[in-house]
Amino acid sequence: MLFRVVLAVAVLVVFVYGLVDVIRTDARQTRGISKPAWIAVMIVLPVIGAVLWLLIGRPGSTAPVLRQYSGPTAPDDDPDFLRNLEMRRRKQAEAARLKKLKDELESKGDAGPAGTGSDGTGDADTHDTGDVK
Repeated sequence: MLFRVVLAVAVLVVFVYGLVDVIRTDARQTRGISKPAWIAVMIVLPVIGAVLWLLIGRPGSTAPVLRQYSGPTAPDDDPDFLRNLEMRRRKQAEAARLKKLKDELESKGDAGPAGTGSDGTGDADTHDTGDVK
């Protein structure tokens, strides 16, 4: 009695494993016959179909198939995007630095010659000397 139960469970396990393996296998990798034909064989002849699948129809390599996804990647995964982002950040920082230097140069140019105020009277108190009063 126990032998029959163990045999029935073993047959069921082999059938389910084989059927799931057929379903999960890429159709281009099946050997012998097409994938729908393997599924039909598995359903019509459960034990024989599973054994045949495991011996004949299963792909040669058991390595998982790596699918090449050609769609867009997330921005934080795209090295070109990250590189362009860094270059853009550097250009903006350089532009801001140049603008600041230009503004400082223009403000000094408006002040007139050194030692005189912008009105030419000689009052230099419009310049910041850094002295604390």
